Amino acid sequence: MMGWKSGLVLTWVLALPLPALAQDSEPKTLEQITPEIDALFARFKAEAHVPGMVYGVVRDSELAYVKGIGVQDLKDKRAVTADSRFRIASMTKAFTALSILKLRDDGKLRLDDLAEQHIPEMKGWVYPTTDSPRIRIRDLLHHVGGLVTDDPWGDRQQILPQDVFTKMIAAGVPFSRAPQSQHEYSNFGYALLGRIVAKVSGMAYTDYVQQTILTPLGMTGSGFDVTQTPKARYARGYRWENDAWTPEPEMIDGAFNSMGGLQVSANDYAKWIAFLLSAWPARDDADTGPVRRATVREMAQGLNFVTVANRIGASGATACKQAAAYAMGWRVAQDCDLGLTLAHGGGYPGYGSHVMLMPDHGVGVFALSNRTYAGPSAPAWDSAVAMHKAGLLVGRAVPVTPAVADAFAAARAAYAAGNLAPLQGKLAMNFLLDRSAENWVAELARLKAAVGDCPTAEPLAPSGGMSATFRLNCTKGRLDGMLLLAPTTPVTVQSLRFRVAVP
Repeated sequence: MMGWKSGLVLTWVLALPLPALAQDSEPKTLEQITPEIDALFARFKAEAHVPGMVYGVVRDSELAYVKGIGVQDLKDKRAVTADSRFRIASMTKAFTALSILKLRDDGKLRLDDLAEQHIPEMKGWVYPTTDSPRIRIRDLLHHVGGLVTDDPWGDRQQILPQDVFTKMIAAGVPFSRAPQSQHEYSNFGYALLGRIVAKVSGMAYTDYVQQTILTPLGMTGSGFDVTQTPKARYARGYRWENDAWTPEPEMIDGAFNSMGGLQVSANDYAKWIAFLLSAWPARDDADTGPVRRATVREMAQGLNFVTVANRIGASGATACKQAAAYAMGWRVAQDCDLGLTLAHGGGYPGYGSHVMLMPDHGVGVFALSNRTYAGPSAPAWDSAVAMHKAGLLVGRAVPVTPAVADAFAAARAAYAAGNLAPLQGKLAMNFLLDRSAENWVAELARLKAAVGDCPTAEPLAPSGGMSATFRLNCTKGRLDGMLLLAPTTPVTVQSLRFRVAVP
């Protein structure tokens, strides 16, 4: 277990600036950089031989920019618009994950339920080792069920009838590894989740998603039955083969719909993104969404097998490495320029898509195309980087709590006095054990000799309700500092650090 001293070191290190992409000297508007975004997607369309695509930027709960390029079908040459409907393939998995979480919220299941509790046909499965844990719902959500990676096999199971899927489940599966031992992406696993949604809700998976998510969000142009799509809005799927486009089979809705069967328009999908982004930050506002904000935020918890990865796109080779994991229907990563990111691709016969969200900034980018496995991930991420460089990714402010503000005022008073008297009654029991009052007097005198009095301060930069970093403006320089409160009532200061700022 990490002790408190290690935690303090870690907190102090995290307060230091990390290498980051250079930003433009003057912030730009989104309109000013849309030519750059357009060029990224136009280049992708040409190089990937995509008949048509649509892409958009969601910002501040609105579809701030959207553009269709190319055609949605090669026969009638209809231009792609924001109402053209594309299949989003594995980006459907986020809808499935949220459906499972909604059923959990409603008390219909637990994430630690064995999957076989809801799918009896799984009870006869032979696991790879005698010490293998049996698969939980949670394992399917995170792709740690031990099932084999099944792209592209899983993509072709979309049309599988439900009764045939039942027989497939009952026949058992060959395991790739013991469950809970390693992440391995499984479409089969998300098809099982769709079956669980149906069993627990008492309705078809598609009906549950429609009633619980699509209809409440006003996604009237989205659904799973592509045969009902008006021809004027249907983006036909093609493959590029032998230097020519060939139509892919139009797959009807089937048992694997929960892993990749959803069809959306850009206008509709933007509503989904806006809803997800609205879950951040946590706050006291009325919770009016179809699913609780806290539940949406739970989807971003990458609880398994973190990896080190390059950022997608042109900046990937030189950008900071990401710490990435698979959460619930999302690949989550911490990016030193973009903050928390949630992303997912969609590859499917006839379609390729990508979405990436930046909840710290309330911004999302998505793109949908109608060519097999032509996932526009690189231009999506490059667009996000372009927005960052343009100064458009503004962090959502973390409020300064009264406890932090009060402790900071006392800390400033202690610096001015040259002793800890202003902090009397506000110090946690460890504080003077870690450094004596006499040593604090000597340290404060050393700092004052270096930078002088510090009459003003920059705004506090809280990292939560109990901690903050700060900068004092002094007569001969600047002081950087870190303040960490203890988990006590009343609140007390467990750590205070000062450091002369490097010019």
